[in-house]
Amino acid sequence: MSMNPVVHFEMGYFDRERMKKFYQGAFDWQLQQMGPEMGNYVLAHTTEMDENGMVKTPGTINGGFYEKTDNPLSHPPSVVIAVQDIHKSMEAVKTAGGKILGAMDETGAPSMEPMMIPGVGLWISIEDTEGNRVSILQPNAR
Repeated sequence: MSMNPVVHFEMGYFDRERMKKFYQGAFDWQLQQMGPEMGNYVLAHTTEMDENGMVKTPGTINGGFYEKTDNPLSHPPSVVIAVQDIHKSMEAVKTAGGKILGAMDETGAPSMEPMMIPGVGLWISIEDTEGNRVSILQPNAR
């Protein structure tokens, strides 16, 4: 069985422009604003990437920021774990005592099926046995 690495981090924001100013100023991160079709997500490039969009330095990861909601699960940071087969991993999460929190469908409605992130892969949010929100991602083939 191959290990499933952490490949991305996510944190929430209340004020997108304030957050961008902080991380650009404090850490010199390059931030890329996505549009409303991506929930106004902000990609955070924390390390150099190659021409294929992969990190150049092993062990480093990039991340992103999403708008926090009234749901307390949107407040703490989260990590994204890459998996080979998202549906098998969803079953493994449930078998191990975790829960599937869900994603959004193409209309933005809540869904218990993975969401396709264009150019990235299938994604869904889960909760571990300790109440931590984590995401799993089946990346597109490169």
